[in-house]
Amino acid sequence: MIKRIVFALATLLCAATAQAQTVRMATTTSTANTGLLDYLLPKFRSRTGITVQYVAVGTGAALKIGEQGDADVVLVHDRESEEKFVAAGFGVKRRDVMYNDFVIVGAPADPAQIRGMKDAAEALKRIRAAGSAFVSRGDRSGTHLRELQLWRAAGVEPRWEGYYLSIGQGMGTALIMAYEKRGYTLTDRGTYLAYLKKTDLQIMVEGDSRLNNPYSVIAVNPSRHPRINHAGATRLIDWLTSDEGQRAIAGYKVGGAQLFFPSAK
Repeated sequence: MIKRIVFALATLLCAATAQAQTVRMATTTSTANTGLLDYLLPKFRSRTGITVQYVAVGTGAALKIGEQGDADVVLVHDRESEEKFVAAGFGVKRRDVMYNDFVIVGAPADPAQIRGMKDAAEALKRIRAAGSAFVSRGDRSGTHLRELQLWRAAGVEPRWEGYYLSIGQGMGTALIMAYEKRGYTLTDRGTYLAYLKKTDLQIMVEGDSRLNNPYSVIAVNPSRHPRINHAGATRLIDWLTSDEGQRAIAGYKVGGAQLFFPSAK
């Protein structure tokens, strides 16, 4: 009997230790598609001994995972959704961590003639007027939500039969489809650069302030979900926003180009 009790306690202790050494993160496809996480997380593990297991989905889906307590921390990029997540009591310790920007990319022929435009909303209006193909992620991701904001600013409905394609997929898939359809899409610059060898899409519109793309990291509220690894989530947040973590973010490059820029305060 005593041996069985000791064994049971040892098993529970091992399980608790394993949980303490693992953090579950829900994040966006852009952090995975660009290779950023595969670069950062081994550095965090080397420093802390904590392994981060992540799922990469759209921002809306990532926040839903956090709401349900199926993640300890979220790394996302839609400020309005983030603030609602925290205000509703699902998240705590929200911190700015990095930024990049969105760009509108398209086939080299540029059928809607938007190359070089500085007003992203006007560029979308021109794509709509030309009846050119436009691929939308359609997945409630941060990128999709920003696209919808730009359509509202343009004052037109993003629907035209056969050419506005809402695919419900990640950024990489959207880029490939825009390439295949010889059309356009809105993408974060990092994923675009990571996919340069897979498409011939070119940057058509950049530099509009509405294309700024900040990322935040938020711990899931332990008051809502007591079983989450809040201590591990806090250590991840602290590392990402530390000088060491911020230097690591700045140091990640693809083809010599920096993809993300540190923004922790």
